[in-house]
Amino acid sequence: MKVLHQFFISSIVVVFVGCNPQNKTSEIKKPEAGITKKTITFADFKKIKGVDNVQDVPFQLFTKLDSVQFFAAPSKDAAHLKMAYNKLDNYYGFEEFDDFYSIHYSINNNISNSIEAFVLKSEFTAAFELTLQGVDLYEIRSSTFKKSDDFKNKSFKKFGTITEISEQEFKANSKNRIGETLVKNPNIRLQDDNWVYIENDRKELITQHENISTESGPFANQYVGRSSFLNLEVFKENSDEVVDSFYSFYNIKNAVMFELGTEGYPQILPTKSWVTFISSNNDVGSNFLITKYLPQTKKQENLLYVNFTNFKIADDKKAFWTDNDTFYAEVYPLNSASANGKKQKTAFIKIQLKANLF
Repeated sequence: MKVLHQFFISSIVVVFVGCNPQNKTSEIKKPEAGITKKTITFADFKKIKGVDNVQDVPFQLFTKLDSVQFFAAPSKDAAHLKMAYNKLDNYYGFEEFDDFYSIHYSINNNISNSIEAFVLKSEFTAAFELTLQGVDLYEIRSSTFKKSDDFKNKSFKKFGTITEISEQEFKANSKNRIGETLVKNPNIRLQDDNWVYIENDRKELITQHENISTESGPFANQYVGRSSFLNLEVFKENSDEVVDSFYSFYNIKNAVMFELGTEGYPQILPTKSWVTFISSNNDVGSNFLITKYLPQTKKQENLLYVNFTNFKIADDKKAFWTDNDTFYAEVYPLNSASANGKKQKTAFIKIQLKANLF
């Protein structure tokens, strides 16, 4: 009996110890300590060669947040640090994951001190995903109304309205375009890499309006067509080494002579004697210009110039006017760019000038 009694007491002790609340608390804390994330610094990220040529970057990333997170690996459970957003910082994207982008980031904009980090897709927008949502289309850098320059007013509202429209609305209104269609003159032909005007016994060489050479050779003249209203032939001057194009207008009636030009595809309105264009600005945004053609002097009188800041032009040739001083164009959000086989997203705008603006 003594042996059984002793065994029973030992069993009670074992059960009592197993139910001790102090031991239970200790066991719960162990896994919590296991998932505590380490506080990391830039030293914990992989060092890489910095970006010295933006052209080598697959895509850029943009954010509207005040702060973003840098992860050491493409996992939400990975160690990470919080970064204040600096408008001077560049986020160069190199690879895309399910929830992350990998970036190459230069600390304090020092190329020799660069790291690879992983950022959440929810905190950034890739260049090929940019849209006009939330963009102030009215914002301008400067304007010129007739002969008056204005560098203080930063809004288009004094001239009219500008809104984003659907592609369907853009295409529907294109059927009502009122601009002149440029038609090629059969008397202008390409001979020995030069454009010439041939009529009866007359043969005239058409040269570019400026003698500009690039690493790949001189500007290439591309014949666009004839404006019957202006009685001028239009050529597009461009080069692989020069981003911008220029449209030259030539009078070939008596002698080949350069008369006027535009920086974008000319949208000509015979009913108003307007020569207009919209084109991307090589500095920021895009240019919108309306000029009046004066046949007596064969010159252009500037009516309105506006430098919009928040979008670029996708295809200036597709722009058009309709009645009631309404202009339509296909555009890209600022900083938009294609990457990795992904096309940038186009948008469409409508510019409505104020009644009797001129």
